[in-house]
Amino acid sequence: MKKLTQRHSTLHALLAGTLFLFLAVAIGAFGAHGLESRLSEKLLKTYTTGVTYQFYHALGLLILGVIQLHLGEVLRLALSIYLFMIGIILFSFNCYIYALTEIKLFALIVPLGGLCFLIGWLVAFIKFANLKRKIN
Repeated sequence: MKKLTQRHSTLHALLAGTLFLFLAVAIGAFGAHGLESRLSEKLLKTYTTGVTYQFYHALGLLILGVIQLHLGEVLRLALSIYLFMIGIILFSFNCYIYALTEIKLFALIVPLGGLCFLIGWLVAFIKFANLKRKIN
């Protein structure tokens, strides 16, 4: 199996970021126009929360990808990138599935995605905090 390089994670961040943004727009529009009258207020809020977090973290993927494109030799962000991708799938997609099905199992998975987001941001913070040491 090929070893993943920084270029791979940069490309994955940019591709996943744009794909997840496209899906957030489509899924958000579907929720706003197709589900408003079909879901309870609570379930619609859960659905909307999934869309919101997907937008934030897809934008985060693009930002990390662009930063890594320029600073990849001194700033390796692959862990944060992959945690954001996993987080979007576990958090946002399970918000959507739970809102549509009301199957509790999907609601129980959502916090794992939130944990991926938190760890991803923490790892990025640590990498940025150590950047000055690497540059000097």
